Amino acid sequence: MSINVTVWNEFRHEKENEKIKKIYPKGIHETIKEFLIKDKELNVRTATLDEKEHGLTDDVLNNTDVIIWWGHAAHNEVSDEIVEKVAQRVRGGMGIIVLHSGHFSKIFKKLTGTNCGLKWRDVGEKCRVWNVKPNHPIAKGIGECIELEHEEMYGEPFGIPNPDEIVFMSWFKGGELFRSGNVFNIERGKLFYFQPGHETYPIYYNEDIQKVILNACKFVAPTVEIINTNVGEWIKKPLEEI
Repeated sequence: MSINVTVWNEFRHEKENEKIKKIYPKGIHETIKEFLIKDKELNVRTATLDEKEHGLTDDVLNNTDVIIWWGHAAHNEVSDEIVEKVAQRVRGGMGIIVLHSGHFSKIFKKLTGTNCGLKWRDVGEKCRVWNVKPNHPIAKGIGECIELEHEEMYGEPFGIPNPDEIVFMSWFKGGELFRSGNVFNIERGKLFYFQPGHETYPIYYNEDIQKVILNACKFVAPTVEIINTNVGEWIKKPLEEI
């Protein structure tokens, strides 16, 4: 069965910064789409912040099994109404993958219920993304670690709830460690947060990073019918006689 994936990106840096535009001329969302569509199990579309309803209309959300979220400079411009719709969909069974600076997005904060703060430093230092759960489906085909020559440092403490599973831990040349690949069960849905992906480095062209995101799409995809869990239901007839 096909998995319908929507890649959401605020798509601002790529328009405003020439260095970033050279790395991602069509936007980070299109780069991610280009490697995902090589897998015939996935149907992939994109959506961006400046589209009507941020590209996340009811029709789009109702036909999305997995949403990938990349944001950084414009978190506050995302409509609270759209965030609530996405959150309802995740609670009802839709999978979500939050990438890099999406840790500070409204949707990630809403689903985790925490401030999601962290330490950070951008000097382009070496990063090793250690595979600490090699038998996990998201880590399929990934070796002992993924080595990135240049990446923005994210460091602990990371203001998130304890993950249900930690698949990757990152080490940075400056000495910091970071829980960089985390799975959360959100009612009927699954959330995977993956740290690599600073916009000034070509992270999403790395084949291992691509493989992790592809694996994650299949892992967080719903295994049950997606429902709207935020709509209350009055149970007129109990299962047992009262």
